[in-house]
Amino acid sequence: MLIDKREFLKAIAIGSLANTGVSFAMPYQPSDSHPGERVLVIGAGLAGLAAASELQSEGYEVVVIEARDRIGGRVWTSKLWKDIPLDLGASWIHGVRKNPLTALADKIKARRLETFYDLAAIYHADGTSLSGKELQLFERMRSRISDVLERAQDRNNDLSLREAVEPLLREFPPDAMERRFIQFILNSDYEQEYSGSSAKLSTHWLEHDEEFEGGDVLFASGFGIIPELLANGLEIKLGQVVQEIQWNNSPVRVITQDSRYEADYVVVSVPLGVLKDGKVRFTPSLPRDKREAITKLGMGVLNKCYLRFEEPFWPKDVDWLEYIADQPGSWTEWVSLWRVAQQPVLLGFNAADRGREIDVLSDEAIVASAMETLRSIFGESIPEPIGFQVTRWGQDPFALGSYSFNAVGSTPEMRDTLAESLEDRLFFAGEATNSAYFGTAHGALLSGLQAAKQILDI
Repeated sequence: MLIDKREFLKAIAIGSLANTGVSFAMPYQPSDSHPGERVLVIGAGLAGLAAASELQSEGYEVVVIEARDRIGGRVWTSKLWKDIPLDLGASWIHGVRKNPLTALADKIKARRLETFYDLAAIYHADGTSLSGKELQLFERMRSRISDVLERAQDRNNDLSLREAVEPLLREFPPDAMERRFIQFILNSDYEQEYSGSSAKLSTHWLEHDEEFEGGDVLFASGFGIIPELLANGLEIKLGQVVQEIQWNNSPVRVITQDSRYEADYVVVSVPLGVLKDGKVRFTPSLPRDKREAITKLGMGVLNKCYLRFEEPFWPKDVDWLEYIADQPGSWTEWVSLWRVAQQPVLLGFNAADRGREIDVLSDEAIVASAMETLRSIFGESIPEPIGFQVTRWGQDPFALGSYSFNAVGSTPEMRDTLAESLEDRLFFAGEATNSAYFGTAHGALLSGLQAAKQILDI
């Protein structure tokens, strides 16, 4: 496809990390170059913690406030099952080479487990595997979708992914295998990747992001060890729900449900979904272009359902199980933790529209739906799970979604606008502010470092 890469921003972000990486090693040796200058960081996710850690190491007086009763934000490692830490939010380091998360993981010698996309099995709705001829047809449909999207990117007007692909869908009758493959690919390759509905994903800016090279790895102890590392030595106040940010004068004032904070600089690292919701009031209102960016960028949903069994009944040598469902987008992607971690656990994903449907279902209904799919693949005799854990990121009041995507009507420059500081007092961070690596944990981390650099450059 025709993709305009953001090499300049990438170079800035990686350069910032190279210059500041030692500050993540705690306990730090604070600098005395900024005595008495106060920074308040709103949000204890990766972006906020990275900014806070960096600024504190440079001598600023830093306080982090967080609405939740835990740190990490959309990084959340569940310890409900004592022998299996499970990541309910971010799971993988995507692309390990030169990735800042790899540098942090190396620093604490974190054990990592590599998964492979090519260790996969694809199943029809009746549980049969795709034949050799069907796999060839599948790849032809993927190639045709790519061609359609490349042509759509040359149009003057932007289209949604669904609009761009609709003429291709109409070439085939409703029950045609080609049509089923196209619908599956739209969900598996795009909705699962970007968390947005194909009816909302921008074709012009569909893959306007960067990737680090290398494989994808899970943390054996859970992703939560990274925010724990960044938070070490920081003053963090939990349970502080921000209601208003008064930024027209110095010091900036931040009002929560029960406290008032003042600082020379404030870093806002709350998720895009929270900014969209409008419950954080800015006084005065944010500039029009920043409000437009918040409105037009998309916030998607990717929900998880972990199912634990006594022993695996699925292929033991695969990492990914893919399901071409009768209902497009329903339980199309599964990860097995058996080969990589020797744990009889399956992780099912639901993204975009189907992810939002899951948000409002009961635990029992979600598990029943998941098991119906697994029985379609592996037969009625498979056992019930002995445990489960599910997420509802769209309903989480302090996230209101999983991560951002480029929606029709938005542009990548809107992310740069969202990242711009105001009056050298109010700064913004979070994966949605990162043009190159939006929707990723490393994008959030780099955005926090970029916000810290903006303050350091004043």
